[in-house]
Amino acid sequence: MLKAIKPKMSTVVALLFIPVVWYVFSVFVPLITALFYSFYEWKGGPSKTFTGFANYSKLIHDATFWQSVGHNLFIVVVCIIGQVGIAFILVLMVQSRLAKCKGIHRTFGFFPSTISAVYIGLIWTMIFDYKRGILNYILRATGHGDTVKVWLNEPSKVLAFVSIPLVWQFIGYYMVILFAAIAAVDKEIFEVAELDGASAFQRAVHIVLPLIKPMILVCLTLCVSGNMKVFDHIYTMTEGGPGTASMVMALYGYKVSFEQSNMGYGSAISVGIFIISLVVIQGSRALVNYLMKDKGVE
Repeated sequence: MLKAIKPKMSTVVALLFIPVVWYVFSVFVPLITALFYSFYEWKGGPSKTFTGFANYSKLIHDATFWQSVGHNLFIVVVCIIGQVGIAFILVLMVQSRLAKCKGIHRTFGFFPSTISAVYIGLIWTMIFDYKRGILNYILRATGHGDTVKVWLNEPSKVLAFVSIPLVWQFIGYYMVILFAAIAAVDKEIFEVAELDGASAFQRAVHIVLPLIKPMILVCLTLCVSGNMKVFDHIYTMTEGGPGTASMVMALYGYKVSFEQSNMGYGSAISVGIFIISLVVIQGSRALVNYLMKDKGVE
């Protein structure tokens, strides 16, 4: 039997040095820089004026920012249900004994997540287009011309419409993660449960979910963190409009920083996004732990 060789500490340090340095400069340095500039009134030029907490005071009373926070939370809820929830159901369907061509399902399910978010936004903009969009074309062709609408110009519904591409694109991404989690579960557990008369729903809720709880938490964290900073789809489809009906935090920070050239306040918005995202992520994880604690998984 071959004996495992423990690598030297110098080897470990050498292998991890570049990734750690890259992580520090791509995550912590921008965050600290944003925190520094958030205390200044700065238009992006060589001169800046220290204003203390003035930007944060403005941020607290900024109605547009808090509206964008609400929009992000709405998108997070929709995507948790749509991305992770639908992915879980599809994985159970594909993993069943009745499913055929399982490899094809996995490949085509994951394909949309490999496409650039900008392209996804353009594709769905064309689908929703009033004159040439396939959605209105189908409505007209089926005799429902009276229901034809300018879909992305309805303030009360536009947020739901821009959430659809997000759900569609990343279902396959979470399917791959959940496939790996369920594949690690002993198949005898499912066979015994089926022999005992457990229905598919009971097996999913009382067996699969508790056994893959750690991976569910991973999916939840990725889903929440990804959708709290969503930008590309919405910028491509609506640019936050009509008005601010689909404005999200990242897009608002971009507009303030680069379109209004208010880098100081834009930095304060970035810090606000970081803090709110951290709170939402931790809160969602705590909620899932609470809801699943009676499943016998700690």
